[in-house]
Amino acid sequence: MYQMGRVAEPVLLSCPHPMPGRILIIEDEPAIADNIVYALETEGFTCRWCATGREGLAALDEPFDLAVLDVGLPDVGGFDVCREIRKRRDLPILFLTARAGEIDRVVGLELGADDYVVKPFSPRELAARIKAILRRTAKGLGEPKPGGPIASTDPIPREPAQAGMLPFHHDAERCSITYFGKRLDLSRYEYRLLLAFIEKPGRVWSRERLMEKAWDVPEASLDRTVDAHIKGLRAKLRQVRPEVEAIVTHRGMGYSLKEDW
Repeated sequence: MYQMGRVAEPVLLSCPHPMPGRILIIEDEPAIADNIVYALETEGFTCRWCATGREGLAALDEPFDLAVLDVGLPDVGGFDVCREIRKRRDLPILFLTARAGEIDRVVGLELGADDYVVKPFSPRELAARIKAILRRTAKGLGEPKPGGPIASTDPIPREPAQAGMLPFHHDAERCSITYFGKRLDLSRYEYRLLLAFIEKPGRVWSRERLMEKAWDVPEASLDRTVDAHIKGLRAKLRQVRPEVEAIVTHRGMGYSLKEDW
C-alpha cells in the first residue's frame, strides 16, 4: 500500500512499450504524488506533476503518453478535468481516487477513462496498470482478421449489395470505421466494441467477453459500463441510419451484430 515518503524498493517490470514515456500526474496530495513519481521514474518514465486541475490542463500543450488523474482535486473536479482533456487530446487516462463506490467507477469509465485505481494503492500495481494501458494503445487497438467481413482495403465504402454483406469499412491504420459510407466518431471503447461485432457478425457476445475484448483491465469494469457504451454506440449508428437496428440485444445473454443487411 502507499505510504508517506518514498517506496522502499524499485519496481522492476518488463514491458514492450518504448521507454521512456511521458506521464502527466494530476494529484493534490504531495506524499501520494511523490510515491507515484518515484515508482514511475524508476521504470524509466518521465513525469510531470501538477497539484491542481487547472495546472494539469495548462500542461496539455506538452506531449504526454498517459495522464494519472485524481478525482478529488481542490479546484476543478477530476471528472470535469477528464471531460476537458477528452475535448483536446486523445490521451489515455487512469483515474486515481479514494472513492470506491460503484457509481463513481461507472461515471469515470463512461467518461472515457482507461482504468480506475482506488486509494490506498500499490505503486507496483499502478505501474503495471499504466504499462497495460500503453501496451494496448501502442498496438493500434486491434487488427482485422484476414478474410473476415472487414478485411477489405477498398478506400470507397460501398452499400451492401446483398444480404450478409456488411455496410462497414475498417481502416486499421487509422483506427477508424465507416458505416454506410459515413465515418463514425467513436470513443476508444466504442471502436473496440464495434470492431468485435463486425469481426463476427451474428455472434452473441456476453458482457464479460466484450469487456475482455475492449477493456485493458476487464476485471475493473462493470456490466453497466458495457451497457452504457453499447447505448452510445447504437445512438451513433442510428444517426447514420435511423431505420436500422444494427446491434441486437439478447436478453440474459448479451449483444450481437445483425447479419441480414
